[in-house]
Amino acid sequence: MSDNIIQVNQEVIHTELKDLVRNSVEEALNAMLDAEADRLVNADRYAREEGRKGYRSGHYDRSFTTASGEVNLRMPKLKGLTFETSIIERYKRRETSVEEALIEMYLAGVSVRRIEDISEALWGTKVSPGTISNLNKKAYEHIEEWRNRPITEEYPYVFVDGIYLKRCWGGEFENCSVLIAISVNNDGYREILGACEGFKEDIESWKNFFVWLKSRGLSGVKLITGDKALGMVEAIGEVFPDAKYQRCTVHFYRNVLSVTPKLKSKEVAKMLKAIHAQEDKEAALEKAAKVCEKLRKMEL
Repeated sequence: MSDNIIQVNQEVIHTELKDLVRNSVEEALNAMLDAEADRLVNADRYAREEGRKGYRSGHYDRSFTTASGEVNLRMPKLKGLTFETSIIERYKRRETSVEEALIEMYLAGVSVRRIEDISEALWGTKVSPGTISNLNKKAYEHIEEWRNRPITEEYPYVFVDGIYLKRCWGGEFENCSVLIAISVNNDGYREILGACEGFKEDIESWKNFFVWLKSRGLSGVKLITGDKALGMVEAIGEVFPDAKYQRCTVHFYRNVLSVTPKLKSKEVAKMLKAIHAQEDKEAALEKAAKVCEKLRKMEL
């Protein structure tokens, strides 16, 4: 038996496979571009046929970043026609998936310098800070367009809540309140109606939030469910006077269990859920009375 040990250099194999994939992508794209140019001129290259609409006139090089790395495209030049390919968007330098990955990294908090290093490691080309800035401007434009879209249907049931997120402002991190509204339409489907920054959860922030939703067309609201945050109920009464308010059961459970001994929390949670599992109001009130009596005897 031979004593020779075969060692596999994983890094070299990875590099060669990556180059193989990139070259294959490059060849496929260039072949598709040439075929598209032939269809436009209505003839194969060098063919002298009647009815052709133009002539091939060489190529010009153009770099394009794909998920497999940067490739060199040989863009066909035509005489008598303008070559506008449907394969690659005009003036676009990166595949959509690459742009989406860059935007997701930035929104996730990855620094611009780190994104440059990652882009070079993944695709073989370093993305400039200006490119990242332009991509994020485009992303924010889409976000604002979505946030301010018209609300055209009626939504009888709306759920609202405020969540706190960390935000970097002036080089310092601070808590930022984001007010969110989720709705259920008449067909039973949920939809995010809107999300808006609020400096804090108070009556002024909630009122501005509800007025903003109403200005976009929110109507037909019958019931708003929330956690009874400061100012929420008052703001609902001012902006949607015909809508009823219901306290969110999940937040209610959390509030009760936060002051319940840990050893008793599962038992108490089961008792609370049994109240809301009743089929009608009378049965729920009766169950609630029994639960209250039992809780008093438990001396929590």
